[in-house]
Amino acid sequence: MTIQSFPMTSSVSTSQGVLPPAGFGVYESSVAGPSASFVHSVPELNENEETELYSVSWNQDYSCFAAGTSHGFRIYNCDHFKETFRRDLKSGGFKIVEMLFRCNILALVGSKTNAQYPPNKVIIWDDHQSRCIGEFSFRSEVRAVKLRKDRVVIVVEHKIYVYNFMDLKLLHQIETLANPRGLCCLSHHLNTSVLACPGLRRGQVRVEHFGLNMTKFINAHDSQIASMTLTMDGLLLATASIRGTLIRIFNTVDGTRLQEVRRGVDRADIYSIALSPNVQWLAVSSDKGTVHIFSLRVRVVGDDLSTEVTGVNCSALDHQSSSNSLDGLVSPNTGANPSSSLSFLKGVLPKYFSSEWSFAQLHLPECTQFMTAFGSQNTVIIVGLDGSFYRCSFDPLNGGPMVQQEHICFLKTETRPR
Repeated sequence: MTIQSFPMTSSVSTSQGVLPPAGFGVYESSVAGPSASFVHSVPELNENEETELYSVSWNQDYSCFAAGTSHGFRIYNCDHFKETFRRDLKSGGFKIVEMLFRCNILALVGSKTNAQYPPNKVIIWDDHQSRCIGEFSFRSEVRAVKLRKDRVVIVVEHKIYVYNFMDLKLLHQIETLANPRGLCCLSHHLNTSVLACPGLRRGQVRVEHFGLNMTKFINAHDSQIASMTLTMDGLLLATASIRGTLIRIFNTVDGTRLQEVRRGVDRADIYSIALSPNVQWLAVSSDKGTVHIFSLRVRVVGDDLSTEVTGVNCSALDHQSSSNSLDGLVSPNTGANPSSSLSFLKGVLPKYFSSEWSFAQLHLPECTQFMTAFGSQNTVIIVGLDGSFYRCSFDPLNGGPMVQQEHICFLKTETRPR
């Protein structure tokens, strides 16, 4: 066992010192691997024993989502919805479950009721081998974990730690404003390495372009940041504040505000922001019980806007790349000039213009927190902390109310794999 400690911050353990770099298994079947010391399969839960849903999180291409429950975790496929996998615990549940695309590698953070794994500890779990391959311990509660094939990012309330996935060595420590929501997002193209998180001032976003060795601070809002997301290549950022009225889109290289859209005039708590893979649409969910779709006027020159990243497994990640027009900008080995970064955007937008209202809408129960993402063929997929899954379509020409195509209560036992 190799243990490496970092003063006053965290400790890291790995089972063999180095993580497997590639060739991970893929969550495609419902067949569980062998049981392990802290996780085991259960044929059926007691009908009288309720399962509480602690969290839901999308994988990086929105083809799956993971649910952390009071009994363990479950993995669901989105396109043709089904539960593909589950593990149930002897000692308690997980409040955070993060997938690495469709791989068998997961990051797990226990709930306060988990006797063995408390909420200040992150477990890197290889379900294919049914073993823990890394463990991080912190002095304070872990707020979020984000994964790339080459990085593990762990968020505590005032700091973000960036580790190398191969050997779990600490690469960066980033100070932030108080961040109880665990706000942090990553790019997922292999030739762009971008991280966005709250800065040290209210309403500020810090963007790290690791490939360019450049930090950009964007004064996105007057109020504190409530939600944010990046495009897959990390070159566009969408943000909302705790007021919840405006969503803004920025160029992450020079901080230019490219577009502003308006959710409403009343204050709202924004639960999630999603950008479509073709950067044509933006979706926002809030505590008002609505999902709003906005039409974007930001275009990346040279990108195949019709291509969606779906069904990606870990071996396929080696072949991902962004458009050729971006290579000179994002390659870590070039002397790219950030001042010319707008060359990858069509120059048809003024620096600022009045905010725009939503193009399409969907009304949902106000009492539930919903997370949204884009599916295929002008659909939106929505997952709620009440255990509900929705698939809805919108008219890309006329907008208006969205049409519900599918609604599933996924916590029910009949949705489990057989």
